[in-house]
Amino acid sequence: MALKVELKPHEKIIVGSCVITNTDQRAKFLIEGERLPVLREKDILTPDNADTPAKLIYLAVQLMYISHDPQEHHAVYFDVMRDFLSAVPSAASMVEEINNYILSGDYYRALKESKKLIAYEKRLIDQARGQNAGTIEAGFSSAA
Repeated sequence: MALKVELKPHEKIIVGSCVITNTDQRAKFLIEGERLPVLREKDILTPDNADTPAKLIYLAVQLMYISHDPQEHHAVYFDVMRDFLSAVPSAASMVEEINNYILSGDYYRALKESKKLIAYEKRLIDQARGQNAGTIEAGFSSAA
């Protein structure tokens, strides 16, 4: 079955180990043949943008997904994942799901689950910031 892809002007996509950049017009094409990793630009995370532990997990899984030898990236993934779980034990079931996909070789699904982990981490950070802001504000109002 072919994968139908539509790219916006100047949008990038990874197909196998190649980065394809669209020109200045919208383009549609079909990818047929060998099962190769495909990542749209919106799903590509660069090392510069991997600025949280969950994003580092996503980056490691992304590298597994596009690599000819995914096991090259397992050690980094499992190190980052252990550190993340020690800081956020409430994410254990999500990480277990990612691990199961990795161990079964389904890196695309592991990548999708890793995106959910990033969203979960963001919610936790936003909640912590909201609670800290409320505590700080309460301290200021009681000091006045």
